Amino acid sequence: MRSALVIGGTGMIGGAVARHLLRDGWQVTVTGRTPRPAPAGATLILAGHDDLPGGEFDLVVDAACFTAEHARQVLPLMRAAGSAVLISSKAVYVDADGNHVNSPEPPRFTGPISEDQPTMAPGDMPYDSPLGYGANKIAAEHTLLDSGAPVTVLRPSKVHGIGARPPREWWFLQRCLARQPYIKLAGDGLGTDHTSAAANIAALVACAADRPGRRILNAADPDAPDGLTISRVVAARAGHTWDEILLPGDDEDGWHPWHRIPPIILDMTAAERLGYRPVGDYATTVAAEIDWMLDEVRRDPSWTPQ
Repeated sequence: MRSALVIGGTGMIGGAVARHLLRDGWQVTVTGRTPRPAPAGATLILAGHDDLPGGEFDLVVDAACFTAEHARQVLPLMRAAGSAVLISSKAVYVDADGNHVNSPEPPRFTGPISEDQPTMAPGDMPYDSPLGYGANKIAAEHTLLDSGAPVTVLRPSKVHGIGARPPREWWFLQRCLARQPYIKLAGDGLGTDHTSAAANIAALVACAADRPGRRILNAADPDAPDGLTISRVVAARAGHTWDEILLPGDDEDGWHPWHRIPPIILDMTAAERLGYRPVGDYATTVAAEIDWMLDEVRRDPSWTPQ
Protein backbone atom coordinates (compact mmCIF):
# COMPACT_ATOMS: atom_id res chain seq x y z
CA MET A 1 0.00 0.00 0.00
CA ARG A 2 1.41 3.37 -1.01
CA SER A 3 1.63 6.06 1.67
CA ALA A 4 0.88 9.76 1.34
CA LEU A 5 1.27 12.79 3.58
CA VAL A 6 -1.14 15.64 2.90
CA ILE A 7 -0.15 18.85 4.68
CA GLY A 8 -3.25 20.93 5.28
CA GLY A 9 -5.35 17.81 4.82
CA THR A 10 -8.22 19.10 6.95
CA GLY A 11 -8.87 21.98 4.54
CA MET A 12 -10.94 22.05 1.37
CA ILE A 13 -8.23 21.18 -1.17
CA GLY A 14 -6.20 18.95 1.14
CA GLY A 15 -9.31 17.11 2.26
CA ALA A 16 -10.37 16.47 -1.34
CA VAL A 17 -6.87 15.18 -2.13
CA ALA A 18 -6.90 12.87 0.90
CA ARG A 19 -10.34 11.45 0.03
CA HIS A 20 -9.30 10.82 -3.57
CA LEU A 21 -6.12 9.01 -2.51
CA LEU A 22 -8.00 6.95 0.07
CA ARG A 23 -10.45 5.80 -2.61
CA ASP A 24 -7.46 4.81 -4.72
CA GLY A 25 -6.14 2.60 -1.92
CA TRP A 26 -3.46 4.85 -0.42
CA GLN A 27 -2.58 4.97 3.26
CA VAL A 28 -3.04 8.66 4.06
CA THR A 29 -1.75 10.86 6.88
CA VAL A 30 -3.02 14.43 7.05
CA THR A 31 -1.83 17.38 9.09
CA GLY A 32 -3.71 20.38 10.38
CA ARG A 33 -3.11 23.11 12.92
CA THR A 34 -6.52 22.80 14.57
CA PRO A 35 -8.56 19.69 15.50
CA ARG A 36 -10.92 19.86 12.53
CA PRO A 37 -12.39 16.58 11.24
CA ALA A 38 -10.07 14.60 8.99
CA PRO A 39 -11.31 12.58 6.00
CA ALA A 40 -12.60 9.18 7.12
CA GLY A 41 -9.81 6.63 7.01
CA ALA A 42 -6.97 9.14 7.25
CA THR A 43 -4.62 9.53 10.21
CA LEU A 44 -4.64 13.08 11.61
CA ILE A 45 -1.55 14.71 13.11
CA LEU A 46 -1.93 18.18 14.61
CA ALA A 47 1.08 19.98 13.20
CA GLY A 48 2.19 23.01 11.23
CA HIS A 49 5.18 23.49 8.96
CA ASP A 50 7.46 24.08 11.94
CA ASP A 51 6.75 20.63 13.44
CA LEU A 52 5.95 18.33 10.51
CA PRO A 53 6.01 14.58 11.17
CA GLY A 54 9.07 12.56 10.28
CA GLY A 55 9.21 9.44 8.19
CA GLU A 56 9.20 8.63 4.49
CA PHE A 57 6.18 8.72 2.21
CA ASP A 58 5.61 7.74 -1.39
CA LEU A 59 3.83 11.05 -1.94
CA VAL A 60 3.95 14.39 -0.12
CA VAL A 61 1.31 17.01 -0.96
CA ASP A 62 1.50 20.49 0.54
CA ALA A 63 -1.86 22.23 0.39
CA ALA A 64 -0.89 24.82 3.02
CA CYS A 65 2.40 26.21 1.69
CA PHE A 66 2.28 29.99 1.47
CA THR A 67 5.91 31.11 1.81
CA ALA A 68 9.45 30.17 0.87
CA GLU A 69 10.03 29.31 4.55
CA HIS A 70 7.15 26.83 4.45
CA ALA A 71 8.74 25.34 1.34
CA ARG A 72 12.12 24.99 3.04
CA GLN A 73 10.47 23.26 5.98
CA VAL A 74 8.70 20.66 3.82
CA LEU A 75 11.61 20.17 1.41
CA PRO A 76 13.32 17.29 3.32
CA LEU A 77 10.08 15.27 3.18
CA MET A 78 9.63 16.03 -0.51
CA ARG A 79 13.23 15.09 -1.33
CA ALA A 80 12.72 11.71 0.35
CA ALA A 81 9.38 11.05 -1.36
CA GLY A 82 8.83 9.30 -4.64
CA SER A 83 6.66 12.21 -5.77
CA ALA A 84 5.62 15.57 -4.36
CA VAL A 85 2.99 18.22 -5.14
CA LEU A 86 2.78 21.89 -4.16
CA ILE A 87 -0.58 23.65 -4.36
CA SER A 88 0.21 27.14 -5.64
CA SER A 89 -2.15 29.62 -7.33
CA LYS A 90 -2.93 31.38 -10.60
CA ALA A 91 -2.40 34.57 -8.56
CA VAL A 92 1.28 34.36 -9.54
CA TYR A 93 0.55 35.26 -13.20
CA VAL A 94 0.96 38.81 -14.50
CA ASP A 95 -0.17 40.42 -17.75
CA ALA A 96 1.95 42.51 -20.13
CA ASP A 97 1.71 45.49 -17.73
CA GLY A 98 2.66 43.46 -14.64
CA ASN A 99 -0.87 43.40 -13.22
CA HIS A 100 -2.16 40.32 -11.39
CA VAL A 101 -5.49 39.26 -9.90
CA ASN A 102 -4.79 41.04 -6.60
CA SER A 103 -3.34 44.28 -8.01
CA PRO A 104 -5.25 47.60 -7.90
CA GLU A 105 -5.51 47.54 -11.70
CA PRO A 106 -7.08 44.29 -12.92
CA PRO A 107 -5.03 42.18 -15.33
CA ARG A 108 -5.89 41.95 -19.00
CA PHE A 109 -4.79 38.62 -20.35
CA THR A 110 -5.08 38.27 -24.11
CA GLY A 111 -6.08 34.60 -24.14
CA PRO A 112 -5.92 31.36 -22.18
CA ILE A 113 -3.02 31.45 -19.71
CA SER A 114 -0.38 28.76 -20.16
CA GLU A 115 2.26 27.82 -17.62
CA ASP A 116 4.92 29.90 -19.38
CA GLN A 117 2.98 33.13 -18.77
CA PRO A 118 5.19 35.68 -16.91
CA THR A 119 4.80 35.70 -13.13
CA MET A 120 5.30 38.06 -10.22
CA ALA A 121 8.77 38.40 -8.76
CA PRO A 122 9.36 36.33 -5.60
CA GLY A 123 8.77 38.24 -2.36
CA ASP A 124 8.55 37.78 1.38
CA MET A 125 6.11 40.51 2.42
CA PRO A 126 3.06 39.33 4.45
CA TYR A 127 1.52 36.52 2.42
CA ASP A 128 -2.03 37.43 3.40
CA SER A 129 -1.76 40.82 1.68
CA PRO A 130 -2.86 41.56 -1.92
CA LEU A 131 0.73 42.06 -3.09
CA GLY A 132 2.24 39.40 -0.87
CA TYR A 133 0.06 36.40 -1.71
CA GLY A 134 1.29 35.74 -5.23
CA ALA A 135 4.83 36.92 -4.51
CA ASN A 136 5.18 34.45 -1.65
CA LYS A 137 3.62 31.63 -3.67
CA ILE A 138 6.14 32.12 -6.48
CA ALA A 139 8.96 32.23 -3.92
CA ALA A 140 7.77 28.88 -2.56
CA GLU A 141 7.61 27.46 -6.09
CA HIS A 142 11.19 28.54 -6.82
CA THR A 143 12.46 27.09 -3.54
CA LEU A 144 11.07 23.65 -4.32
CA LEU A 145 11.66 23.50 -8.07
CA ASP A 146 15.24 24.77 -7.76
CA SER A 147 15.97 22.02 -5.20
CA GLY A 148 15.80 19.27 -7.80
CA ALA A 149 13.12 17.41 -5.82
CA PRO A 150 10.40 15.66 -7.90
CA VAL A 151 7.86 18.44 -7.28
CA THR A 152 4.80 19.13 -9.41
CA VAL A 153 3.48 22.66 -8.87
CA LEU A 154 -0.27 23.06 -9.40
CA ARG A 155 -1.80 26.48 -10.06
CA PRO A 156 -5.57 26.43 -9.50
CA SER A 157 -7.94 29.34 -10.09
CA LYS A 158 -11.18 30.06 -8.19
CA VAL A 159 -11.52 26.91 -6.09
CA HIS A 160 -14.88 25.46 -5.11
CA GLY A 161 -15.85 22.51 -2.94
CA ILE A 162 -17.32 21.39 0.37
CA GLY A 163 -15.93 23.45 3.23
CA ALA A 164 -14.81 26.36 1.06
CA ARG A 165 -13.80 29.43 3.05
CA PRO A 166 -15.55 31.40 1.73
CA PRO A 167 -17.82 29.46 -0.63
CA ARG A 168 -18.17 31.94 -3.47
CA GLU A 169 -21.38 30.29 -4.70
CA TRP A 170 -23.02 31.66 -1.56
CA TRP A 171 -23.12 34.99 -3.44
CA PHE A 172 -25.91 33.60 -5.61
CA LEU A 173 -27.30 30.99 -3.21
CA GLN A 174 -28.18 33.46 -0.47
CA ARG A 175 -30.19 35.44 -3.03
CA CYS A 176 -31.95 32.25 -4.08
CA LEU A 177 -32.83 31.46 -0.46
CA ALA A 178 -34.20 34.98 -0.04
CA ARG A 179 -36.36 34.26 -3.11
CA GLN A 180 -34.99 37.32 -4.85
CA PRO A 181 -37.09 37.76 -8.00
CA TYR A 182 -34.22 38.92 -10.18
CA ILE A 183 -30.44 38.84 -10.45
CA LYS A 184 -28.30 41.62 -11.87
CA LEU A 185 -25.13 40.65 -13.73
CA ALA A 186 -22.47 43.09 -14.89
CA GLY A 187 -20.78 42.73 -18.25
CA ASP A 188 -23.93 41.14 -19.70
CA GLY A 189 -23.15 38.12 -17.51
CA LEU A 190 -20.07 37.27 -19.57
CA GLY A 191 -17.47 37.84 -16.82
CA THR A 192 -15.35 34.71 -16.39
CA ASP A 193 -12.76 33.68 -13.81
CA HIS A 194 -11.93 30.02 -14.39
CA THR A 195 -13.28 27.67 -11.73
CA SER A 196 -11.26 24.86 -10.10
CA ALA A 197 -13.11 22.08 -8.30
CA ALA A 198 -11.21 20.72 -5.32
CA ALA A 199 -12.20 17.28 -6.61
CA ASN A 200 -10.57 18.01 -9.98
CA ILE A 201 -7.42 19.32 -8.30
CA ALA A 202 -7.31 16.04 -6.35
CA ALA A 203 -7.57 14.06 -9.59
CA LEU A 204 -4.62 16.01 -11.00
CA VAL A 205 -2.62 15.35 -7.80
CA ALA A 206 -3.23 11.62 -8.24
CA CYS A 207 -2.15 11.85 -11.87
CA ALA A 208 1.08 13.63 -10.91
CA ALA A 209 1.74 11.09 -8.15
CA ASP A 210 1.85 8.33 -10.76
CA ARG A 211 4.17 10.36 -12.99
CA PRO A 212 6.82 11.97 -10.76
CA GLY A 213 8.71 14.95 -12.15
CA ARG A 214 9.59 18.62 -11.83
CA ARG A 215 6.91 20.61 -13.61
CA ILE A 216 4.28 23.33 -13.36
CA LEU A 217 0.65 22.63 -14.29
CA ASN A 218 -2.48 24.70 -14.33
CA ALA A 219 -5.33 23.10 -12.37
CA ALA A 220 -8.84 24.07 -13.44
CA ASP A 221 -12.18 22.63 -14.47
CA PRO A 222 -12.63 21.34 -18.04
CA ASP A 223 -15.04 24.21 -18.71
CA ALA A 224 -14.84 27.90 -17.77
CA PRO A 225 -18.40 29.04 -17.00
CA ASP A 226 -19.26 32.72 -17.06
CA GLY A 227 -21.26 34.52 -14.37
CA LEU A 228 -24.58 33.96 -16.11
CA THR A 229 -23.95 30.22 -16.35
CA ILE A 230 -22.88 29.98 -12.69
CA SER A 231 -25.95 31.91 -11.53
CA ARG A 232 -28.15 29.47 -13.44
CA VAL A 233 -26.37 26.40 -12.05
CA VAL A 234 -26.76 27.63 -8.47
CA ALA A 235 -30.38 28.70 -8.91
CA ALA A 236 -31.34 25.39 -10.52
CA ARG A 237 -29.71 23.39 -7.70
CA ALA A 238 -31.58 25.53 -5.16
CA GLY A 239 -34.89 25.10 -7.00
CA HIS A 240 -35.22 28.81 -7.66
CA THR A 241 -35.99 30.86 -10.74
CA TRP A 242 -35.47 34.57 -11.31
CA ASP A 243 -35.35 37.19 -14.01
CA GLU A 244 -31.87 37.90 -15.32
CA ILE A 245 -30.97 41.57 -15.71
CA LEU A 246 -27.83 41.89 -17.82
CA LEU A 247 -26.01 45.16 -17.19
CA PRO A 248 -23.33 46.61 -19.48
CA GLY A 249 -19.70 47.08 -18.47
CA ASP A 250 -18.57 47.04 -14.86
CA ASP A 251 -21.83 48.24 -13.31
CA GLU A 252 -21.35 47.81 -9.54
CA ASP A 253 -24.94 46.67 -9.08
CA GLY A 254 -24.13 43.57 -11.09
CA TRP A 255 -20.75 42.65 -9.65
CA HIS A 256 -20.21 39.00 -8.67
CA PRO A 257 -17.12 36.98 -7.66
CA TRP A 258 -16.44 35.72 -11.21
CA HIS A 259 -16.78 39.07 -12.97
CA ARG A 260 -13.56 39.33 -14.99
CA ILE A 261 -13.54 40.99 -18.38
CA PRO A 262 -11.39 40.14 -20.29
CA PRO A 263 -11.89 36.62 -18.96
CA ILE A 264 -9.28 34.70 -16.97
CA ILE A 265 -9.03 31.20 -18.37
CA LEU A 266 -6.28 28.69 -17.65
CA ASP A 267 -4.90 26.58 -20.49
CA MET A 268 -5.16 22.94 -19.38
CA THR A 269 -3.27 21.42 -22.31
CA ALA A 270 -0.18 20.45 -20.27
CA ALA A 271 -2.22 18.63 -17.62
CA GLU A 272 -4.20 16.78 -20.26
CA ARG A 273 -0.99 15.65 -21.96
CA LEU A 274 0.20 14.25 -18.64
CA GLY A 275 -2.93 12.10 -18.49
CA TYR A 276 -5.20 14.24 -16.29
CA ARG A 277 -8.86 13.35 -16.51
CA PRO A 278 -11.21 15.63 -14.55
CA VAL A 279 -13.87 14.23 -12.27
CA GLY A 280 -16.47 16.43 -13.94
CA ASP A 281 -17.35 19.85 -15.26
CA TYR A 282 -18.31 22.82 -13.10
CA ALA A 283 -22.02 22.01 -12.80
CA THR A 284 -21.28 18.40 -11.86
CA THR A 285 -18.58 19.11 -9.27
CA VAL A 286 -20.17 22.17 -7.64
CA ALA A 287 -23.37 20.29 -6.78
CA ALA A 288 -21.89 18.83 -3.57
CA GLU A 289 -20.83 22.27 -2.33
CA ILE A 290 -24.28 23.75 -2.96
CA ASP A 291 -25.95 20.78 -1.25
CA TRP A 292 -23.62 21.19 1.74
CA MET A 293 -24.69 24.83 2.14
CA LEU A 294 -28.36 23.96 1.70
CA ASP A 295 -28.05 21.27 4.39
CA GLU A 296 -26.45 23.76 6.77
CA VAL A 297 -29.29 26.23 6.22
CA ARG A 298 -31.90 23.53 6.78
CA ARG A 299 -30.28 22.71 10.13
CA ASP A 300 -29.93 26.35 11.09
CA PRO A 301 -31.82 28.97 9.04
CA SER A 302 -29.51 31.68 10.39
CA TRP A 303 -26.37 29.90 9.11
CA THR A 304 -23.95 31.86 6.98
CA PRO A 305 -20.49 30.75 5.82
CA GLN A 306 -17.53 31.87 7.89
